[in-house]
Amino acid sequence: MLCQKCKINPVVISYVENVNGNKTEFHLCAACYALIKSDLNNKIQNDFLSGAFRAIKPRKACPVCGTTYADYEKTGLLGCAGCYDVFKEELLPSIRRMQGRVEHVGKVGSNADTHGLHRQLTYLQEQLEEALREKRFIEANRLNRKINEIKKTMHGGGSNE
Repeated sequence: MLCQKCKINPVVISYVENVNGNKTEFHLCAACYALIKSDLNNKIQNDFLSGAFRAIKPRKACPVCGTTYADYEKTGLLGCAGCYDVFKEELLPSIRRMQGRVEHVGKVGSNADTHGLHRQLTYLQEQLEEALREKRFIEANRLNRKINEIKKTMHGGGSNE
């Protein structure tokens, strides 16, 4: 059998290539095989080297303290508050995995009810002042009663019943 490529020399190497389910048979002489192999090796090396250089990215560093993400990976510590802004994209998945969310919601302590009452009291007092300025006296009277009820609750007086 003669080489498929040069059609002069006898076949030395036969192989089957399967690409996406399409089988292709090759029957080559030693010279054509060596030529194809060297072309393939050059293409692979060029693809590898171009990909390798594309993969090299300049390392991000915090402009405030100089910490790199590699430093954080080694120690688990960031250098300063600026690092959170610089490495935000890299840190968010870890924060989400550890805490379940990435938004800070704060802590609610044992005085959460009192804190909520203070906020409600402040809001009602603002509404009362607005109602008085606009001479809505019936609404102002209702707001004033609510304010007094909240003050009694806050100071241990209970409800007004």
